[in-house]
Amino acid sequence: MAHQATPSSQKALMMELKSLQEQPLEGFRITLVTESDLYNWQVAIFGPPNTLYEGGYFKAHIKFPVDYPYSPPTFRFLTKMWHPNIYENGDVCISILHPPVDDPQSGELPSERWNPTQNVRTILLSVISLLNEPNTFSPANVDASVMFRKWRDSKGKDKEYAEIIRKQVLSTAAEAERDGVKVPTTLAEYCVQTRVPSQDSSSDLLYDDLYDDDMEQEDEEDDDSELESVGEAGGFSGVEDGGMSTRCYDDQDDSGNEES
Repeated sequence: MAHQATPSSQKALMMELKSLQEQPLEGFRITLVTESDLYNWQVAIFGPPNTLYEGGYFKAHIKFPVDYPYSPPTFRFLTKMWHPNIYENGDVCISILHPPVDDPQSGELPSERWNPTQNVRTILLSVISLLNEPNTFSPANVDASVMFRKWRDSKGKDKEYAEIIRKQVLSTAAEAERDGVKVPTTLAEYCVQTRVPSQDSSSDLLYDDLYDDDMEQEDEEDDDSELESVGEAGGFSGVEDGGMSTRCYDDQDDSGNEES
């Protein structure tokens, strides 16, 4: 019986997971939702120091399609977020996660959308940048966008937006305590504390399994090649068998209309 090949998306995800655990991004922790499922990741995001999100502990879920990296994953915050580019259900609105289709009406350049050279690292870096620098030109949350612009344009004198964010940050402390997580609050802690490889050995086991699968597949291919060679020599033939933008558009007509 022929050995079933491991999907290329699983191999790609395993390599990315292993890389992120061995060389973590500052401010993030990555785990699998369940050990045996490479298509669902849980992300913990620590609010960067010297920003409104400082001291925050935000959870998110990344869901990958079976044809990753040719199609983008989805990124949804599990923690309640008040942000111009985050929908009420937690979905993040950012061009890098939009499918690579030609859509002139979207206002997005094809180069701003997803392409197979992107990866989880670029997604995470884009999301953390988005938190601190929202795109207010085509918001997912119009009210948050208007409020953010008032705060920004008043140079912080209009405090409504900042106060909502700080309340959300403070509300995450209880969950961090439940999870046994010490949230970094200084730049030194943010850069050093999160550089801890995962102690969960499940990823190594999965990696080893995929590596074994590849080796077995290569062995079978070698055997098939040898069989075909013998077949040809003996008079019978073998069987022949591969920039970042954050424009977002809601279904509602007024989703992109914003007060000046």
